[in-house]
Amino acid sequence: MKLAPSLAALAIALAAPATAHAFCGFYVAGGDQKMFNDATQVVLMRKGTRTVLSMQNNYQGPTEAFAMVVPVPVVLKETDVKTLPREVFAQVEAMGAPRLVEYWEQDPCAPDYREVQKSGALPMPTAVAENETKPADDLGVKIEAQFTVGEYKILILSAADSTGLDTWLRREKYTIPADAEPLLRPYVESGSKFFVAKVDPSKVQFIGEGKERRAQLSPLRFHYDSDELSLPIRLGLASSPGTQDLIVNILAPQQRYDVANYKNVTIPTNIDVDPKMKDRFGEFYAALFDRTIEKNPGAVVTEYAWQATTCDPCPGPALDQSHFLTLGADVLDGPAGQTAQYGNADFVLTRLHARYGKSMTDDLRFKSAPAIGGGREEMHGGKLEEGARPAPMNNFQGRYAIRHAWTGPITCDKPIRGRWGGPNGSETPSTKPGLDLAHARRGSLQLASAVLQDVPEIDVRVGAGGGAKAAPSAGSAGANGTPSTAAPATSKSGGCGCNAGGDPSLLIALGLLFRRRAAPRNR
Repeated sequence: MKLAPSLAALAIALAAPATAHAFCGFYVAGGDQKMFNDATQVVLMRKGTRTVLSMQNNYQGPTEAFAMVVPVPVVLKETDVKTLPREVFAQVEAMGAPRLVEYWEQDPCAPDYREVQKSGALPMPTAVAENETKPADDLGVKIEAQFTVGEYKILILSAADSTGLDTWLRREKYTIPADAEPLLRPYVESGSKFFVAKVDPSKVQFIGEGKERRAQLSPLRFHYDSDELSLPIRLGLASSPGTQDLIVNILAPQQRYDVANYKNVTIPTNIDVDPKMKDRFGEFYAALFDRTIEKNPGAVVTEYAWQATTCDPCPGPALDQSHFLTLGADVLDGPAGQTAQYGNADFVLTRLHARYGKSMTDDLRFKSAPAIGGGREEMHGGKLEEGARPAPMNNFQGRYAIRHAWTGPITCDKPIRGRWGGPNGSETPSTKPGLDLAHARRGSLQLASAVLQDVPEIDVRVGAGGGAKAAPSAGSAGANGTPSTAAPATSKSGGCGCNAGGDPSLLIALGLLFRRRAAPRNR
C-alpha cells in the first residue's frame, strides 16, 4: 500500500523493553550501541494542507553521538525546523487525559446553586542553522539539505531505493534494526524524504544517575504541506516486542477526528468508582481500557473531544493561544509554500487511543467526525448522562467519580439531594488526570469490584468482586443498578465551567504519544 504523503513519522526504538514508549522514526546509534526511547510525544497541527509536527522524546543509552530518522513528505528547509520548550507537551497530555473527580455532596438544605468553575506560553527558541547540499551518493542517497538547530545536526535525505538507504546508514556506522529495509521501502517508493537528526551529546542535558540516566532532548518542530492526514504506525513494528499503545492528540478548529479505516468506539465514562480507586486510578483506567479493547478488538478508542480552551472539571489550566502558537499556529496559515499566523483559538482537542501488534495491516487514516458529548455532570431523562451522544459542540471526556454522601444533619422540610461539589461546601471538586498510563500496573484489579454501577457496553456487572456501596449520585443508578432515591441536581448549562480565556477560535493539531508495552488482558 502506498503511504499517504502527509505521513508524519513513526518510531522504532532499539532494544526497547516491554514498558518503553515508542518514538517517531527510529534511533540509529553509532557503533553497536544499545539505546531505547523512554517517552515520546508528537503533536501535529493541521489546517488545509499545512501540517506542523512537534516532537518531544527522551532516550536512555550511551552519551556517544546517535541519530534519529523520521520519514517526511518533502525536503525541509532550515526555516521549517526549530526547537521548542518541553512544558507544552505535558499541558496537552494533562488536558486530554482521563480524569478522576472526587465529589462531596453539598448540604441538602443549602440554597440551590449553579456550579461555576474558572479555569503561559514559553518563548519559542530560534534555530541556528547552516545549509549545504551534496550530490547523489553512489547508493542513490542524496543529502538534500543540512543545518543545525540547537543540539541537532540535521540532514534531509532522499533515496532512490530502500536498500540503498539501508546500506548508506550502515556504511555510516549506524546500527539500525535488521528488518528496517522492507519497512522503509513504502516511504521511499512514495517519494518520502528522511529527516536525520544527529545529536551532539556535548550540548545535551542529562538527568538522573546510573541506569536512570537519560537525556533531555529539546523538542523539535517542523512543518510542511501535504494533501492527506494519516499516520504510518506500521514502521514502529520493526523492533516491537509485542503489543503497542498509541495515543494521538488532534487539535482542529471546531472539529473532532476519528479514524477512517478502523472501528471507532468511545471509552465508557461517567462511572462512579470505589473510593479505594483514588490511589489506584492508573490501575483502574488501564483495566477499563483493556476491557474496552477486549470487547472491541482492533478498535480505536476516543478518550477525549472537547473545546481546547475550556474544561469541566479542569485538571489544570486549559490550553490557550500561547500554546497554539508554540505548537505551530505561527506558521499554520497561508497558501502552500507560504506561511502566515493563524490567529483564532477555536480548537477541539481530540484524544484517540489505539492498541496494535504485528498483525496490523494498515496505517491510521483520520477523518473529521460529528460533535459528541459525554462524561459531564448533566442530567438526561432524570439520570446522569451515560456514554457518548450527539451534541451541538464537543464536550466528551473520560470522567470517573468518587462521591462522598452528605453525613451532616438535615434540618429542612425539602432537602435537595445529589448536589455535588468540593469539600466543606466549596464548589470545585478535586480533579486528578491519569498520566503515564502505559506504566500502570495491570492484571490484579477486578473492574466489577472497582465500579459502583454496571458498565453494559463492556459487559461489566457491579459487585462480582464485592464492590463498595455507592453514594447517592445525581439521579444516576445506584450500586445495585436501581435508580437512586436522591433528588436530581440542577444541571449546569453548556458543560464548560473552566475557561482559560481567549477567542474561542485557533488551528488544527494532531498529536501522537505512542507507548510500547506488552498488554495483558484484564477483566
